[in-house]
Amino acid sequence: MKNKNATDTLNEMIIVQKMIYDNDLEQLKLQFEVAYESVKPINFVKNLFREVTVSPEIKNNLLSNIIGFGTGLISKKLLLGSTHNPIKKVLGTLFEFAVANSVSKHSDGIKAIGGNLFKRFFNKNKTNKNLLS
Repeated sequence: MKNKNATDTLNEMIIVQKMIYDNDLEQLKLQFEVAYESVKPINFVKNLFREVTVSPEIKNNLLSNIIGFGTGLISKKLLLGSTHNPIKKVLGTLFEFAVANSVSKHSDGIKAIGGNLFKRFFNKNKTNKNLLS
């Protein structure tokens, strides 16, 4: 068996270090791809949407806000209709936000009342159909 001299040992160490370098470079490239994909706007929106749909607290708050803004918009349309007066438009927008804020703060009670009305309506229809039969 031949004894290794310093040059052979050094060449082996260089080869090992090159392999480590190549492996680290490949891992860095993969990590860069992952980071790059995560900061794309579409992926950011997808991740945000996924977080919103998973969290029940955020879902409940989102539903409350949607109910509030919908109620505010409907009340503004019912109150003012389609007006061209700029003062009425500003007052209508303020009224819309006030109603939306109030409804979104008290949405649990409104949901309960709406659910009770919904049940009563459909129970009356069932009893009326039973009476007619």
